[in-house]
Amino acid sequence: MIEIRSLTKVYDGRRVVDDLTFDVRPGLVTGFLGPNGAGKSTTLRLLLGLDRPTAGQALVDGRRYAELDCPLRRVGSLLDAHALHGGRTARGHLRWLAASNGLPERRVGEVLDQVGLTDAAGRRVRGFSLGMRQRLGVAAALLGDPPVLLLDEPVNGLDPEGIRWIRTLLRQLAAEERAVLVSSHLMSEMALTADHLVVIGRGRLLADAATSEFIDRHGRTRVRVRAVDPARLAALFRRAGRDLEAAPAEDGAWEVTGAPPERIAALAAEHGVVLYEIAVHRDSLEEAFMRMTADSVEYRAAEPATPARS
Repeated sequence: MIEIRSLTKVYDGRRVVDDLTFDVRPGLVTGFLGPNGAGKSTTLRLLLGLDRPTAGQALVDGRRYAELDCPLRRVGSLLDAHALHGGRTARGHLRWLAASNGLPERRVGEVLDQVGLTDAAGRRVRGFSLGMRQRLGVAAALLGDPPVLLLDEPVNGLDPEGIRWIRTLLRQLAAEERAVLVSSHLMSEMALTADHLVVIGRGRLLADAATSEFIDRHGRTRVRVRAVDPARLAALFRRAGRDLEAAPAEDGAWEVTGAPPERIAALAAEHGVVLYEIAVHRDSLEEAFMRMTADSVEYRAAEPATPARS
């Protein structure tokens, strides 16, 4: 189990991580989300003892990473797929990691096979693609068969098959009662993979909830309606006024919030408006995340200008 308690890190007078508290429990894939500059990578570095906290604690099973005996047996991590010695082979990279933590050499072959790099085991890392480096980084994280996994953007550089493989692997690891913390900007993948979400912005905790609960709380539900006679539907919504929050959408459709589809259908039937589409649309994780973190985005680009029509 990972325990973050009042964790704070100050760089040059700026609180990059600000009084952060949350747990990562076994048996779940926990997505660690936030805009760029939110403090996710710094939090992971503090947890792995690569930086010292200004205040608070980051613990694995009640102990700091530096206090762990044979840390690869307790925590597996992937922070930077480029942090590899280019002159080493994939097998050589894993062999020295295994030796440094007292792990049996057979584990090298096992994890190479697990991540699909057996045929590339003798190749030097400098010739690896980003996707292959990611797979090697995952192999290193799995080397000690640890109960805790920390992975930062593990699908970066992977092809569709590799992304699906990572998704399946993370679910499998959680099913084995491991604690899995995954930082990612790919909301579509987090929606498919994460059981629980920890969301931070400007170093502060914004949300700590089950994925479905997060979407329900911060997303919108709207009903898309289209009628055989769009003009009559528009008139119906105008008469309803504030009783229905309806707004015109494209293709003559209307989007209604604050009312269930049954109520809308009954109102249309009462006034003789024939509907040929009535569908409930719920926000995706990405839409809920964007809405929830709108005030926490540190780097915001200008909206692209609409091209002038000739």
